[in-house]
Amino acid sequence: MTGVLPSQTLRKMIAEGAIAADAAIDDAQIQPASIDLRLGRTAIRVRASFLAGKGRSVADRIAEYEMHRVDLTPGAVLEKGCVYVVPLMERLALPEDVQAVTNAKSSTGRLDLLTRAITDGGEEFDRVPPGYHGPLYAEICPRSFSVLVRPGMALNQIRFRSGQAVLSDSELAQLHEEVSLVSGPAHIDDGLGFSVDLRPDGTDLVGYRAKPHTGIIDLGRIGAYDPAEYWEEIRTSEGRIILDPGAFYILVSREAVHIPPDYAAEMAPYLAMVGEFRVHYAGFFDPGFGHSEAGGAGSRGVLEVRCHEAPFVLEHGQVVGRLVYERMAERPEQLYGRGIASNYQGQGLKLSKHFRTG
Repeated sequence: MTGVLPSQTLRKMIAEGAIAADAAIDDAQIQPASIDLRLGRTAIRVRASFLAGKGRSVADRIAEYEMHRVDLTPGAVLEKGCVYVVPLMERLALPEDVQAVTNAKSSTGRLDLLTRAITDGGEEFDRVPPGYHGPLYAEICPRSFSVLVRPGMALNQIRFRSGQAVLSDSELAQLHEEVSLVSGPAHIDDGLGFSVDLRPDGTDLVGYRAKPHTGIIDLGRIGAYDPAEYWEEIRTSEGRIILDPGAFYILVSREAVHIPPDYAAEMAPYLAMVGEFRVHYAGFFDPGFGHSEAGGAGSRGVLEVRCHEAPFVLEHGQVVGRLVYERMAERPEQLYGRGIASNYQGQGLKLSKHFRTG
């Protein structure tokens, strides 16, 4: 099997022990093309972010940089601006022909939680090499809000693949001709281009900016928080905004995106030359996202934007990211939005599920 492994294959891997955990993996963790990874019981505050490096374990590096430990069992706050390493409940014993990639879940990214996976011997964040046997860790750095977490909460997810199944630009163009991957013209250049919507129909609300001094967000509370206490509304009728260095924004794509059932996609950074900002911390798009069979009619991509060193003028329709499409090894038994708890099917501009709507 070549391609991204679907939910039914992930269940087989769990049954065979290739994916194991301290506590039994719940069926709700299994998504169409990924598995949610759960926090363990302890968070280790460290002096700085790090990678284990070739031939070294994460535990060895923690011993070098540890400041103190936090018991998550009763619920504990991870402070804004601090770096933590949390051993995850899940561990891997991958076959030699299977590799993995991790990414923040959508709600994690929308809270500006920088969350990356690290592994023993790892030389890259969020990448698990073929045949890896060992534990998984999450590095967590809250950027905009301090958050309260507990064991078992899922901040990131893992996707498995066998071989390489990334679509070339010509294959992507052909797929768009067949099933229409985006509303409007497709900008295809090393993936499918994503642009920002700063002229929405019927409103001048184009996004939100995180407030600098807010209360804690309990990640277990859904629909509990007043957006006005945590976010400033960004309104404009000019089709442009100025991004402030260090500020975090929630914006939305101009295009409605479609991920057909036999494909998965991942958001990748666009060229740095177009501006010094980062878009989209949470990069997985599952099979069925925006697909009519799964209850969607194209779904906008929410853009999590952080400006870097200088103020930057962002214009309506400016390409800010790209979607890289991959073939599934086979069609998943479940699709995003159909029969599972998919919070963002059919979305437009939307904050994380922790905030009240309407």
